[in-house]
Amino acid sequence: MTNSLFSPITFGNLEIRNRIGVSPMCQYSSVDGFASDWHVVHLGSRAIGGAGLVMMEATAVTPEGRITPACNGIWDNAHVEPLKRVTEFIRAHGAVAAIQIAHAGRKASTAVPWLGRSTLTEKEGGWKPVAPSAIPFKADDEAPHEMTLDDIRRTQDAFVAAAHRSAAAGFQIVELHGAHGYLMHEFLSPLSNKREDEYGGSEENRFRFMLETAKRVRDEIPKDVVVGARLSCIDWAEGGLGIEDSVRLSAALKKLGVAFIDCSSGALVANAQMTVKPGYQVPFAKEIRAKAEIPTCAVGLITEPRHANDIVSSGAADMVFLARAFLRDPYWPVNAAIELGAAPSVPNQYLRGYEPAALGGEKRKAS
Repeated sequence: MTNSLFSPITFGNLEIRNRIGVSPMCQYSSVDGFASDWHVVHLGSRAIGGAGLVMMEATAVTPEGRITPACNGIWDNAHVEPLKRVTEFIRAHGAVAAIQIAHAGRKASTAVPWLGRSTLTEKEGGWKPVAPSAIPFKADDEAPHEMTLDDIRRTQDAFVAAAHRSAAAGFQIVELHGAHGYLMHEFLSPLSNKREDEYGGSEENRFRFMLETAKRVRDEIPKDVVVGARLSCIDWAEGGLGIEDSVRLSAALKKLGVAFIDCSSGALVANAQMTVKPGYQVPFAKEIRAKAEIPTCAVGLITEPRHANDIVSSGAADMVFLARAFLRDPYWPVNAAIELGAAPSVPNQYLRGYEPAALGGEKRKAS
């Protein structure tokens, strides 16, 4: 078997040791936006586990851009030092440190998942969400504040400042979150953007917020920091974004210097009708890769090593990003390498656990 999954990949001058990435997964373990010991252990263990790329969860560029009060943040210079602990550990163990910077838009101010995800009032520690248009995510939610042009400018400034802080914290990749019904995605889709100014209406106008922000981020942060973007490639809802829209957006992002597209889908509207099965979003990565001629990362129910290897070796995507599979097994890449007959990346401290005798092979001769 050709182990494409364990071949290196390069974005610009940045080499990643294999094609396996840890998807950004919210941990709801921050206070006032500060990364904690939880993040060092959670993300660090995935670097030890052999992932090529380890991405920090959706990290809010403003306080009101958090999904929950417990979400990670990067709106203040004081957030940088705790994040350095995360990046230094990831990089020390051979993985690339990445971060997803985000704004939750109308899906902000909710309770953490294990407390029900309900919308929080100000008395409950919540705040008034903002969005391109005053349309709530769920019909019984209070309508968000419709952003003014000044609000838009300030938010774009916040994304750029967050990207600068990300670079200062040691992140080698900054991913713009344009998916899952959060603010950038809300601007992109006609289902959530009903504006009548230069940020709404036509496709050119709806794409403007993300493209302007991407251009500024790419132009204003160090060139050795790679910029990527996550997209919901389709909305799974009538009248929403389709794959051809995302192909055009991806091509435009490529022209601005975005290095890869992280291909997800859905989560913009509460009534989306998704068809979910293993690898269900891989066709989006394949089509964007072919038509926009930009590297793509496939994500979504990719759990088996042979399936992951087939995705990369067939040219459907350049990398695979895993989420829940990594929650179950931080050492998924090591175990995948063993299954596929590739050399696992194991830290010296763990080598004795991967000797032939430990794996059920020949007993090691005594020296």
